[in-house]
Amino acid sequence: MANILDGKALAKSILAKVKAQATSMASPPGLAVVIVGDDPASRVYVDNKKRDCTACGIASHEFALPEDVSEDKLLALVHELNQRQDIHGILVQLPLPKGLSDQKIIQAISPEKDVDAFHMLNVGRILNGEYGFLPCTPAGIIEILDHYGIDPTGKHAVVVGRSNIVGKPMAMMLLHRNATVTICHTRTADLAAMTRQADILVAAVGVWGFLTADMVKPGAVVIDAGINRKEDGKLCGDVDFDAVSQVVSYITPVPGGVGPMTRAMLMLNTVNAAAAQK
Repeated sequence: MANILDGKALAKSILAKVKAQATSMASPPGLAVVIVGDDPASRVYVDNKKRDCTACGIASHEFALPEDVSEDKLLALVHELNQRQDIHGILVQLPLPKGLSDQKIIQAISPEKDVDAFHMLNVGRILNGEYGFLPCTPAGIIEILDHYGIDPTGKHAVVVGRSNIVGKPMAMMLLHRNATVTICHTRTADLAAMTRQADILVAAVGVWGFLTADMVKPGAVVIDAGINRKEDGKLCGDVDFDAVSQVVSYITPVPGGVGPMTRAMLMLNTVNAAAAQK
C-alpha cells in the first residue's frame, strides 16, 4: 500500500503561516473574486475561497455579475480593481459564459495582482524561472513533493494533461527542479507505455479513473490533480486510487490531496502580492 501524500494537513500548516503574515500587516490583504453567471460549480469554488480568506485574515471582495453582462462592462470592472489600493489580488472565476473571452479578461488583470498567474507576462516569467507568482495547482504539487522529501532531480516526470492551468506550468516547474519531463495527453500514441516510464506521474486530464494500475511503474510517485464527480456525487480524481495505491510508493488522495493545496497557494499568492505592493 502506498504512502499517502496528505495535502489537507500540509495546507492547514501553510494557511496558519499565511494568517500570521496577513494579520501582521497594517491593513489586511484584499482579494477580489469576480464570478459571472450562476454556474453551481463556480459558486462552490468561490464560496470556498471566501471561507479561506476569512480564516486567513484576508479581506474577500466578491463581484457577482449576471451571465449576460457585456465584455466591456466586465473589462471596466477589472480596470477599476487594478486601480484600487485595497485590492491586492484579482481572480476571475473561469470558465466565463459564452460570448466572453477568457483570455481577453485575464490579460486585462494587472500582472502584479494576477494571483492565478495566468497573465501572459507571468506565464513568460514561469518559463524563464524568474517568477513572482505560480499557478496554484502546480505550486501546491511542488510544495507536496518538497514536504515529503521527494526530489525530482534526475527523475523522469510524466505529466498527463496539457492545459495552461496545470499541465504546461507543471511541466516547466518540474523542469526547473531538474527532472526530465514528458508531456502526454489523450492523443498520445501508446499513452500507457509512456506513463509506465514515470518516476513521478502527474495526472491532470479531468476524466474519472483515467489512469489505471497497469499504466503506472511500480514504486512511482503519483500525483492526482483531477477533480471529478461520480454518478453518486462523490468527489474523485483521474487515478483509480484503490488499484494504483497497491502498486506505487506515494499517492495523493482525492479529496484531501492536491485540492486543499491549490486553495492554500491562492491565499499565499494573495498575501505575497499584498506584501510586494505595500
